[in-house]
Amino acid sequence: MTEVTSTQSVVNLADIANRFTFQGKVTNVQNFGSGNINDTFLVTVDSLEEKPFILQRINTQVFRQPELIMQNMRIYSDHVQKRLQQTPLNRRWEVPRVLPTKDHHDYCTDVNGDFWRAISFIDKSQSFDTMQNLAQAQEIGYALGMFHNLISDLPPETMADTLAGFHITPLYLRHYEQVLPTSTQQPSPELDYCLKFVSDRQTYAHILEDAKTEGKLPLRLMHGDPKINNIMFDTVTHQAVSVIDLDTVKPGLVHYDIGDCLRSGCNPAGEETEHWQSVYFDTDLCQGILQGYLSVAKAFLTENDYAYMYDAIRLIAFELGLRFFADYLAGNVYFKIKYPEHNLVRALVQFKLTESIESQAIKIQKIIQDMK
Repeated sequence: MTEVTSTQSVVNLADIANRFTFQGKVTNVQNFGSGNINDTFLVTVDSLEEKPFILQRINTQVFRQPELIMQNMRIYSDHVQKRLQQTPLNRRWEVPRVLPTKDHHDYCTDVNGDFWRAISFIDKSQSFDTMQNLAQAQEIGYALGMFHNLISDLPPETMADTLAGFHITPLYLRHYEQVLPTSTQQPSPELDYCLKFVSDRQTYAHILEDAKTEGKLPLRLMHGDPKINNIMFDTVTHQAVSVIDLDTVKPGLVHYDIGDCLRSGCNPAGEETEHWQSVYFDTDLCQGILQGYLSVAKAFLTENDYAYMYDAIRLIAFELGLRFFADYLAGNVYFKIKYPEHNLVRALVQFKLTESIESQAIKIQKIIQDMK
């Protein structure tokens, strides 16, 4: 049986998992997935009535108010289940559900004060780190469109902001400007490239937030992290069946989601490649994702939403590069790294991707225009 060690004491995962089970006993707990923030485990139970489920310890260093995450998840899943009952889809679509403890709470805490929750497991499904083909690109777009569509009638103010400042590019720029004078990183051609790259795009960082302030883009609910590995695919039909990792579902702009989905999906090299010079933005995959997305999202998008779509694609690649670069300058304090220059290389990947997006601006804007 897997155990979690901490400086205070050893936590027996089976004991934690059993607090969420109603039939039978836990037979196995194993590490699951490759998330960077929470500790995730797959739990199996010796009962035909009880399916395997996901057990997670929430990282309270990142999510300071985990109760709000659970409240948001409950509001989201209840709303979507009701929508799907009223208007059933003609294909498989599942929503990760919050599983209660035996004493009817959405979470429990252990002897160390750590915060645990259980979530339903999306059976017979898998995720991918990079795009496999054009058909998958369309499915990824469909998944994000379906996610947005199912909550498009849920008022944003019903949900708490679980991560204040997340995806607000001007705030990341301000943080960068604060750490820049204090950095002790050694000069290099790569460092100079990044410094100039950010300097040349300072004014651009405000484009989506300004549009929101001016009332051009409405506040809606967004996923916050719709990377391609947060979309689950049916292992038989290869269709998208669920969007997972709902911790950052909160009020925001759907443009941050669109930009993030395309940023992560249209970079065939992946964001962890060390060959940053060869990174490019694949416009065929972009077209596929947008086709899938708009097949569902046309129902709620406005003219202005289309007008800012290219800006979103370009901005989010720049934003992530800026975050990686600022963390490198600060001494690698936020993102986990495998070697000292890891965050610098990650920044270079995103900046190269931004350059590729900029060099194909007319083509990308035409793809968006032709699909309206």
